[in-house]
Amino acid sequence: SINGKCFDWLLVSRRSCFRAGVRYYVRGIDSEGHAANFVETEQIVHYKGSKASFVQTRGSIPFFWSQRPNLKYKPKPQISKSVNHMDGFQRHFDSQIISYGKQMIVNLVNQKGSEKPLEQTFSKMVNSMANGMVSRYVAFDFHKECSRMRWDRLQILMDQLADQQDE
Repeated sequence: SINGKCFDWLLVSRRSCFRAGVRYYVRGIDSEGHAANFVETEQIVHYKGSKASFVQTRGSIPFFWSQRPNLKYKPKPQISKSVNHMDGFQRHFDSQIISYGKQMIVNLVNQKGSEKPLEQTFSKMVNSMANGMVSRYVAFDFHKECSRMRWDRLQILMDQLADQQDE
């Protein structure tokens, strides 16, 4: 109940059965475009017989890469050099568009250090895809912006996405 108005709010997350696995062991995509550790989260609001839904998905960066565990705290990501990334990448977004419609991509990886090549490759691939159903790509260095539990800094990201999220 908010301001005396009662409504139902449902939050449902569905984890994909494709490329499920433990962090660091399963990364990237497979040849069919299935992203590792993919999760769809849907918010449903039901108020006086009306319903509204908002779906958000998350998953591993959709190209071929790995991050093999070793004795280091955070192993360095390795981007595969021997495959055509664009085929699987395109399959991934074709599937996303068929299932969910227009896409807005938000990348939360570090933009410096060992994750920088992941962000650069992802950005380059989105730009070369040139698909009108992918409306925007935003890179937001979550760890830098929100370090020391400064969660209020997420407002920077929310402000960047507000117009298209409303759409």
